[in-house]
Amino acid sequence: MRHYIAVIHKDSDSSYGVHFPDVPGCFSAGDTLDEAIRNAGEALRFFAENSEPMPVPRSLEEIRADPQVGQDIGLGCTFAAIPFFLDAHRTVRANLTMDAALLEAIDVTAKARGQTRSGFLASIARKEIFE
Repeated sequence: MRHYIAVIHKDSDSSYGVHFPDVPGCFSAGDTLDEAIRNAGEALRFFAENSEPMPVPRSLEEIRADPQVGQDIGLGCTFAAIPFFLDAHRTVRANLTMDAALLEAIDVTAKARGQTRSGFLASIARKEIFE
C-alpha cells in the first residue's frame, strides 16, 4: 500500500481544502479536518479509477522541499499521509484465528446487516485503513 501526501489548508471563511502535489487535478474538501482527510482518500481512489496510471508518490521530505509546496507551507497548511490502493478485483482465501465469541458476534452482526462474514470484515478493514 502506498501513501500520498496531502496538503491541507483552511481559510478562516472556508472549509478545509485538500490537494495532492503528486497528483495534479486531484483535490477534495471537508467541513472538518477529519472529514477532509476521509474525503481525500475517496478522491484519490476516484481519480485513479478515472485517469491514467497514478504517479509514484514522493516522501514528505521531498514534498516539503518542492518550491511550489513551499508557498503553501508559508500559508499555514498541514500535511497528511493518505493511504491508497485500488481493489485487485480478485479475491483470495485467508485463514484467520480469533476468539470464538468474537467470531460469533461478527457473524450475527454481518447477518443482521445483510452481509457475509468476509464482506463485513472487509468493510471494517477499509474503514480502519481509510479513516
